[in-house]
Amino acid sequence: MSDPVTPRRRGPQALAARNDQALIEAARHVFTTQGFDAPVAAVAERAGVGMGSLYRRYRTKEELLQRLCVDSMERVSAAAQDGLAHEDPWQGLTHYIQQCVAFGFGVLAPLAGAIDVTPEMRQANQRAQCLADGLIARAHRAGVLRTDVSTMDISLLIGQFSRTVPAPPGQGEEEIRSRLLAIALDGLKAHNTGTLPGGPPSVQRYQALWDT
Repeated sequence: MSDPVTPRRRGPQALAARNDQALIEAARHVFTTQGFDAPVAAVAERAGVGMGSLYRRYRTKEELLQRLCVDSMERVSAAAQDGLAHEDPWQGLTHYIQQCVAFGFGVLAPLAGAIDVTPEMRQANQRAQCLADGLIARAHRAGVLRTDVSTMDISLLIGQFSRTVPAPPGQGEEEIRSRLLAIALDGLKAHNTGTLPGGPPSVQRYQALWDT
């Protein structure tokens, strides 16, 4: 049986959906380039919508940031699903990591403890975590990923590479990032058997930061 077709949005509903996505993309750019103290007016200006449109959708700046967190976790889930669709477990894992780095997953980490965690945020995080766990478990079963590397290790690695990478003259930031990421990915392969320092990071420890 084929999957049901989602009704196509038309008119005001479609316009509202486009405006909302524009706001989220604008918020991601503004807050990650100007800092989280940037005014929401800068978000509205970049999105090409009026302040009234922004406040009708998000009554406070915190609501906008909460939605931005949900959007990020939804992107992580989509990247994990794409990774699981790859027949090759290693290619699926590297695709997931590269996609998460590309959209900047991890740059919202400074918000931990600064905004309230909503049920929607928790649900989106649990779904993303479950899919990522499945992706890492598959790579372990296939014998292509170091057995001592956990999902949390991968998440923190992605977070590190989501940050700005200083580039020397003549080389672009993305070129440097891609090179360093390729080196890191090679270090994740199962043939690297050297002992890693310390134990795997605790998921609970990092989740607790958001509840502070």
